[in-house]
Amino acid sequence: MIRSNEEQRQALRSTWVSVWVNIFLASAQVTIGFFARSQALIADGIHSLSDLVADGVVLFAARHSHAVADDTHQYGHARFETAASLAIGLILLATGIGMVWSAGVKLHAGVGMDAVHPIALATAALTLIAKEALFRYMRRIGERLKSSLLIANAWHARADAASSLVVAVGIGANLLGYHSMDAVAAVIVGFMISKAGWDFSVEAFHGLTDHALDPEEIERIRQTILSVDGVRDQHGLRTRRMGDWAVIDVHIEVDTHISVSEGHYIAEKISARVKAEHRVAECTVHIDPGTVRHLERLLALPPRTQVQALVQQVVRAPATLQLHYLDSGLEIEVELQGTRPPDELARLQQALHDTLKHTTRIGRVSLRCAMQEGRA
Repeated sequence: MIRSNEEQRQALRSTWVSVWVNIFLASAQVTIGFFARSQALIADGIHSLSDLVADGVVLFAARHSHAVADDTHQYGHARFETAASLAIGLILLATGIGMVWSAGVKLHAGVGMDAVHPIALATAALTLIAKEALFRYMRRIGERLKSSLLIANAWHARADAASSLVVAVGIGANLLGYHSMDAVAAVIVGFMISKAGWDFSVEAFHGLTDHALDPEEIERIRQTILSVDGVRDQHGLRTRRMGDWAVIDVHIEVDTHISVSEGHYIAEKISARVKAEHRVAECTVHIDPGTVRHLERLLALPPRTQVQALVQQVVRAPATLQLHYLDSGLEIEVELQGTRPPDELARLQQALHDTLKHTTRIGRVSLRCAMQEGRA
């Protein structure tokens, strides 16, 4: 979940490029907009000023989201980016609504419907070119780093480019004699910005509320899990976003009689493969012996201490127990130290089975010592 130092430098450098471009464009648009009497150009300049706020949020998140986990953020700081994306979305939404309101009031009142100066059209065209170039640059960096925050900020720049195109069209129509089109362009730009802000806010909100991954990505993860040797099946796969990464947990079904260490090995293999092939930060694997489904029935089985006490009542000798808690009941394997005659071994096994069947559901009892073995 932590970027390398070089990746972090690229993220910060791309954002600082956006900062300086927006400072220049906002200053030029607002200044020339007042001089040229263009509501649309001023509105676009205010939009560029809001981009500076968004860039500041991105810089803050970029500096903190890659930090390692600590006592207060034990899953890391990846959601700093998600929170920052939500802030950007809300900034866009508020800016767009404000622009629509301001231009709509002026349009309704017929205020500011004069012809604009031609320099406003040249400024809008320059802004359009600069914003589109900034979008392509930032999107390339964001896709390389797989950062939803940088990609969101890049599309923020693309929204600016689209709004600048609308502004240019509105100013051009104004220069042709349709004076109200400058204000109409400002309203359209406001709606576009509001739509972009709403989309980013909803996506970020999903990330902050443990929204699941896309069904296609979940299916790809499922197939990766099933491809690991030793996995018979899986169920209960749950996913949630953690910044640009995902956190998942899953139940897998394995052979009922493998050792604890082998089950742990399979779980670690799953975790490593899923992290290698998907953007997953944490993968928690729960091992199920076979098709364990009836938890109430399973939890009703006695614990090891109780079973061990019952076994000792029968065999009255040191014994090693291996227990298998299954849907079919408790399977017990007892290994005695030393050797016993076959008839004694058979008698002890039957006595053990009779004792245990009165206290729990028995699936199978196996008793052995040395090279001898008995079953009931």
